[in-house]
Parts: sequence; structure tokens; C-alpha cells
Amino acid sequence: MPRRSSGRVTLQHIADRVGVTKITVSRALREPHRVSAALRLRIESAIDELGYIPNHSAGALASGRSHSVALLIPSLSNSVFSEIQRGVQEGLSEAGYQVLIGHTGYSILEEERLIDTYLSYGVEALILPGTRHTDHACRLLARARVPVVETLELTETPLDINVGLDQHEAGVAMTQAFLERGYRRVGFLGARMDHRAQLRMAGWETAMRQAGLSAQRCLTTPHPSSYRLGGEMLGSMLERWPDLEAVFCCNDDLAAGALFECQRRRLEVPGALALAGFNGLDITEATAPPLATVVTPRRRIGDVIASRLLARLQGTPLRPSSENLGFQIRIGGSL
Repeated sequence: MPRRSSGRVTLQHIADRVGVTKITVSRALREPHRVSAALRLRIESAIDELGYIPNHSAGALASGRSHSVALLIPSLSNSVFSEIQRGVQEGLSEAGYQVLIGHTGYSILEEERLIDTYLSYGVEALILPGTRHTDHACRLLARARVPVVETLELTETPLDINVGLDQHEAGVAMTQAFLERGYRRVGFLGARMDHRAQLRMAGWETAMRQAGLSAQRCLTTPHPSSYRLGGEMLGSMLERWPDLEAVFCCNDDLAAGALFECQRRRLEVPGALALAGFNGLDITEATAPPLATVVTPRRRIGDVIASRLLARLQGTPLRPSSENLGFQIRIGGSL
């Protein structure tokens, strides 16, 4: 069923269920030692049944609305997320909403903690960086009954609004671009290996196996990506697989670092080795040669999120849905 943008459970609802005053419920929450154990148990039971979430800002907001939306992002420095953030902020600020930024550090446990915190402060909607969440986070969101956006990737079972792109299909398409140009020994280089990186790698594996080729030339690390890491990992790949013809990197940072390492070794790109990245960051057009990459519609994702949320916050009923904004393959000069 569609989520409601209103209908938050209040202290009065809890008081009515238990048969006491709102002041008594408030006292039980703030100073539990001042009420009997039996009454405290009844109040806690009612809170669990009704799905009450404390709203720290309610006392200061006579309207009961915070006009705030929480946007959770995995990284504060990665421009992939900053472009989405700009689209969301510009779209929502024009309508009088404040966007609160939370940093998950790619952790769904930290995401769960931030969801709990922001809901307790009465945010009217949440934007989440992905489609995988803890069970407790899903329960919190179900209780809150506020609009929720899952972004950057797609799911067949969205919690509410889902806006992103098919990361697996993008991995398939980039690998096919290598294959169409005659490369057969195509490797994959990945860092951090969050869910989206795993989907891209799975796309590479799918395309290679569909072509009847080996998907063994793969090197990954849980460490965050950087230019330096891209160079180091490419060196390791060349030592392990000296017959390597091409490398698909899970992001543009790694691809740029791999290109710099090729130049340091005087390996011609694409003559001796072909390279490609993912996301379409500015660095891919500033290198020589320009890097091939999967261009993702990050700013448009932010714009669409803002548009869908505003419709919901203004009362337009929408059923849970996934919206695929697609991607583009840019060949550059490295293939």
C-alpha cells in the first residue's frame, strides 16, 4: 500500500490506549523510575503496538511538521553523491524544505542508526543510498509512514519510491563494448566492493560468460578507491595475468589511476591495454586519452527524487515503484 505523509503516532495515542494522561506517558519515557513497573510495561507495550517514534522537535513545531528531509549518502567527498545532493537540495529548497545530510560510510548498520535518529527528530521523508537495509531499519520505516526513496540502484521490491539505474546491466553493456572491439582477455578491477560495485562486477561476469570467455582475471579489494590504488592494483593484475588485453574498472578513480600507471610503464592505451571506468566523472575527459566510462545520470536522479518527493509531501498518492533513468556508454579514447 502507498505510504502516508502524515499520521504520526503521538503521546496522546499512547495515553488513550493505556488509559492514562499524556503527562504520565511523557513521565514514563523521560523518568521511568517515577512510574510503577507494571504501568511502564503497559506503556512500552502500547508503544510497540502503535509504532510510536519520539519526535524531539514536536514541542517547537505547532504545526507538527518539520519541513525537513533526510538524505543519507555513503561518502561526503565522492562527487557521484554530491551531484545527487545538489539536485535534491535545489528541488526541495524551492518548496521550503530543508535537506539534512547523513553520512553512512557505506554501512547499513550506520544507515539504520541514522534512520532512527532522523525519524526521532520528525523528518518528513528519507532518501536512502541503495536498496539493501537491515530488518530493523525496514521496521522503523514501516512504522514511520513517511515517504522513502531508495536510489542509485534498482529493485523489484521497493519500500516506496525507487529512482536509479540498472548497475548490473551497465556492467554488461560496458563489457560488451570491449568485446565488440575485439578484446577477449578482459579483466575486472574493483575497490571497496559495496553492493553497486558487486553488481557491476556481476555484469562483467555475465557478459564474459555469455561470450564463452573466462571471467577469472579479476582483482578486488575492500579498501576505498583512489588513483594510487588503481595504479597499484593494475600493476598486480599485469604481474598475475601478463596476457591481459583490457581492464574494466568499477569506477573512474581506479581507471584514471590505472591509466597513469600505464603511462609510467610506457604502455600505450589502448594499444597495449584498453581501459574503462564507471560513472562519467570529469577526470575521464581530462586524461589523455579520455577514458571510456559508463555515464550515470546523477544530477537527473537528484532532480527526479525531488520531484517525486514533493508530489508525495503535497498529498499526491503514489504506489511503490521503480524508475530506471538509464545510463550511457562513452567510448572515449581508451578503447
